[in-house]
Amino acid sequence: MKKTMVGLFLAVCLFLASVSVHAAAPTYPDVPLTHSASKEIEYLVGNGILTEAPSFGVNNTISRIEAAEMIVKALGLETEGLPDVDFIDVNPEDEFYAIIQAAATAGFMIGNANQEFMPKAQLTRAQAASILVAAFKLEGNSQKLFHDVPASYWASDAIGILVENEITFGYTDGTFKPTASLTKGHFSTFLARILNPEFRQRPACYSKESKKSYAISVPVTNVWHVPGKTRPIDEISIQAKPDMKKWSSQLTIPQKHWLIGKTDTQALYGDPVEIIRSSGNWHYIAIKDQAKTGHKNGYEGWIPKSHVAASTINNTNCPIAVVDAKIATLYNMAKWDDNQKWMDVSYTTILPVVADHGQFLEVLTVEGDTKFMLKRDAKVHENYAAIPKPTAKDIIASAKQYVGLPYVWAGTSAYGFDCSGLIYSVYKNHGILIPRDSFVQATHGKAVSRSQLQPGDLMFFAHNGGKGAVYHVSIYIGEGKMIHAPNSSRSIEIISIDTPLYKKNYSGSRRYLPSN
Repeated sequence: MKKTMVGLFLAVCLFLASVSVHAAAPTYPDVPLTHSASKEIEYLVGNGILTEAPSFGVNNTISRIEAAEMIVKALGLETEGLPDVDFIDVNPEDEFYAIIQAAATAGFMIGNANQEFMPKAQLTRAQAASILVAAFKLEGNSQKLFHDVPASYWASDAIGILVENEITFGYTDGTFKPTASLTKGHFSTFLARILNPEFRQRPACYSKESKKSYAISVPVTNVWHVPGKTRPIDEISIQAKPDMKKWSSQLTIPQKHWLIGKTDTQALYGDPVEIIRSSGNWHYIAIKDQAKTGHKNGYEGWIPKSHVAASTINNTNCPIAVVDAKIATLYNMAKWDDNQKWMDVSYTTILPVVADHGQFLEVLTVEGDTKFMLKRDAKVHENYAAIPKPTAKDIIASAKQYVGLPYVWAGTSAYGFDCSGLIYSVYKNHGILIPRDSFVQATHGKAVSRSQLQPGDLMFFAHNGGKGAVYHVSIYIGEGKMIHAPNSSRSIEIISIDTPLYKKNYSGSRRYLPSN
């Protein structure tokens, strides 16, 4: 027979124990070591609260008896010689009768008003809060309020105590979902956090607010002059889930030329926008990070309504991940697995970071969920202002990776750039927001003469032998060469600055980097 003192000693030891070191392979095949609850589950296995089995069912809902058994083991409670229970739905012959006796004797699971224990019933999040607070005698008085948990709610105090003890903080939309069923993975996480403070969740860097904001919710969207005036070939670019890789790669040169005067720019996933007006299935928006003369709130144009999402999440306190790879994949789990793929995002996409998981970053989506990306695909900074100012070498190296990429009019993504889009994206990636269009870029920064050019400087070209309107821009890379996105019939390339056409139409240079 187990002794009470032994049980108490075990509970204390579990509470103070450090995180168990992972084995070379996970205990359960359905809980890989990259799973968000893997460390907590392995900790519970290592301390005898969970036992090895062919699978765990991490995403399955947990029953009341499964939760009771885990708590009984965690507390080291006696399971022999206990008083009988008189629940009408439980018999002494039942497999888990001793667990029910222990839970009822300890007083943390006493059944309902109808004298039912309901061992197979799914455990709700509110019930779990009440049971865990009672079982482990947690205390606290959190001031955090959830939209769906009024002060009068029966489990309001218990939910607040879990929050106060950093066991959970609810969902990013400001709800707790008290009546929702709890998964085995989430219950294991809560239990591990109670037993070992090293697992406890710290307050999120983001919060719910009443003010609504808007952002692009697709990898890339074209910004059109007129809503609905598109071609059949453009259909895959305006659908709810656009395939911009396919769209840009299948455009013929004449089809690319058609875009001139129809589109002027693109916006990337997460780009903040303002909705100015709507017409049918289209929004007229302003892209806040793309400056344009005459557009006080940013570059304006039409995009499909399905390409914008509303949010009430304030993530200004979150670090940011600036995508540095050409294309980065967001996964549903911290696992490099195409079956877990959620979305591909382009170079210079900026995402709030909520957690670091070794090889993966957990990032916040526009919709308020979290996804995972490989850490190697992005640079993490405290905020945009904290991005170290680049050297000319940084700017040139970033631009060079796109040599050979076909030109796309109005492009600002790794699926295709136009001349100023390439430069805007590269500079933005390195913490410098410059105007979007070449003719505006030519009026900012520091003017420099051709003879004083330094690597990283921008070179501009104008009609009428360099005396007319600016129509093109390139980056000077040194040794008399420049990199640019020339036109719809060519790809990004490196050429001599003395190439006849560009030598003739050269109109001036601007420096956005500190002098060497």
